[in-house]
Amino acid sequence: MMTTLIVSQVISWIVILTLAVALLALARQVGVLHMRVAPAGALTTAGGPAVGATAPAIPAETLDGTKVTVGGAAPGASLRLLMFVSAACPLCKNLIPMAKSFARDERVQLIFVGDDDVGVQRTMIDSHGLTGYQFINGPDVGQAFAVGKLPYAVLMDADGVILSKGLVNRREHLESLVIAHEMGVRSVQDYIKGMKAEMA
Repeated sequence: MMTTLIVSQVISWIVILTLAVALLALARQVGVLHMRVAPAGALTTAGGPAVGATAPAIPAETLDGTKVTVGGAAPGASLRLLMFVSAACPLCKNLIPMAKSFARDERVQLIFVGDDDVGVQRTMIDSHGLTGYQFINGPDVGQAFAVGKLPYAVLMDADGVILSKGLVNRREHLESLVIAHEMGVRSVQDYIKGMKAEMA
């Protein structure tokens, strides 16, 4: 009886040690895979002011009639995220709740920009709970930033310097704008190119 218990204990320990080694090997492989898989990043475009440049100060008006300036210096402001959206864009509608959550979590000032009929925009504001956000409606801001496709986002600092920008269609893309800024690169794509160059 004692011999059987001892043998079963030895076998149990061997199995446990084997599982521990297998788990460590698996964790290592996951780490390698994580390094090789490119992070999701907002797709940057060539048009408009470049990352690192100061955004032009564009006089604009929100839908509630408030005069605002988009771009340029805004002393005392936190990071500003311009979110270009349209009521006719299904991706935009899906992204709006994510943008609100992202802005709250990252303590970013969120400003929505569109170019559509005022009635359509007001309906979108009501249906998506955007009453507490600045919503600029008109072509000037989009033209100044050369926005051709939606949804599009531009991250600026308090001095109006463009930190990152690009096409976004999920929260990871929004987060990549902040990550690119924190890493000191123009975009996640530039970071990936740099990694590939180092590995070559």
